[in-house]
Amino acid sequence: MGFVPVMWSVWGAFVLLFIVVKIFTGQLARDEDSQVFLGEAMEQEKSAQAAIVAKVNKIEPLRKATLALVGVATVFVVGYYLFDIYRQFRP
Repeated sequence: MGFVPVMWSVWGAFVLLFIVVKIFTGQLARDEDSQVFLGEAMEQEKSAQAAIVAKVNKIEPLRKATLALVGVATVFVVGYYLFDIYRQFRP
């Protein structure tokens, strides 16, 4: 197997990982309310919202890391093809 198929496979794996993390984060945050007016009697709802926020905050570094991996891999792929174009048209 050549270099280019491996490069595209790695890029695709990073994108797939990012999509999976993004979907998982969306599933966690779907029940989160952006603004909640809670009275004294709503302690259970308040603790449920706090648990959701804690889970989302726990996943956030993984989401940022996968986004960074996708970004670096994309820059690498684009750089590879720009270098290839330069090498082909060089006198």
